[in-house]
Amino acid sequence: MERRIIHIDMDAFFAQVEQYDNPKLRGKPVIVGGRSFNRGVVATASYEARKFGVHSAMPTKTAHKLCPEGIFVHPRFERYKEISNQIKEIFLSYTEEIEPLSLDEAYLDITNLVDRQNSARSIALSIQSEIFEKTGLTSSSGISYNKYLAKIASGMNKPRGTTVIDYSNVLEILHQLPIGKFPGVGKVTEEKMFELDIKTGKDLYDKSMSELTAIFGKRGASLYNKARGIGTNELTVQRERKSIGKETTFNYDRNDDQEILLVLENLSEKVSERLLDKGMVANVVTVKIKTGDFETHTRQMMTVDPISSGPEIYHYAYNLYHEVKDQDVPIRLIGVSVSNLTKPLYRNLTIYDFIL
Repeated sequence: MERRIIHIDMDAFFAQVEQYDNPKLRGKPVIVGGRSFNRGVVATASYEARKFGVHSAMPTKTAHKLCPEGIFVHPRFERYKEISNQIKEIFLSYTEEIEPLSLDEAYLDITNLVDRQNSARSIALSIQSEIFEKTGLTSSSGISYNKYLAKIASGMNKPRGTTVIDYSNVLEILHQLPIGKFPGVGKVTEEKMFELDIKTGKDLYDKSMSELTAIFGKRGASLYNKARGIGTNELTVQRERKSIGKETTFNYDRNDDQEILLVLENLSEKVSERLLDKGMVANVVTVKIKTGDFETHTRQMMTVDPISSGPEIYHYAYNLYHEVKDQDVPIRLIGVSVSNLTKPLYRNLTIYDFIL
């Protein structure tokens, strides 16, 4: 079966997180990177700031000159990692074939999910919709038969874009593409190509393999193939999972134990389903809560025996919740995870096996 690769790229990720967490920043030119004008560098700029020419890796001093009304925000990488992990869990609910590239982008191989009822495009839209539903953030996706084309596609209609490159339109798209938009073509290579009058994918396509090899050495063959839409579709996948978890963010801060514990029980069942799918058992349970002012608190406990069922996980999670939760402080997020995963040597019978 022909491969179907999705490249998911979050839209101005760091800046979008800041705007989501602080509604006063929404619609404003947000520049993440701090105010150190002498040494600071822009990590991400919101789309409102990009209209002024601000972009990532730009010196903060330059960004301030281009956008004097810009709101400069120091990065909060722990917060970005937290949301990135939420997004990864969404990916894992679709496929295990994931190659993360950074906190805000990843490749997904969805080949086995595609059939007559589920197109690659509809799956990509479903993933983007779930990301927005669970994090409040938008993303763009590119779908194609190899990785580099999927990456090109995801950048074509940002923000909130979904673009497909297939055999029917690949050459049309690549021929019109500015040479600097090809993955792997940096500023130095781009300048060298301009000197050779190679400004678009069509110009690159018109060069022979021998010409490109003579100019760019070993990279010549790769550039020759890229101009023809040829690239790898093999993902570099980290197979071993260190933990499995589920969490949910409430639409308002909650402080009703009974209500929260129902959610925790449901999350425990979902974690169990994932464990059973993998044929794994866990030896550690962790509960995480986040208060309304974004303070995160966790507690974990080693289990007496390896566990995998929902009631077993909830048993530990219930006790951990009462240890970590301050009864006077409402929370906005609750999560449960299991770790120290192993393959069971034999099936342990527990008290839950005897409950009718």
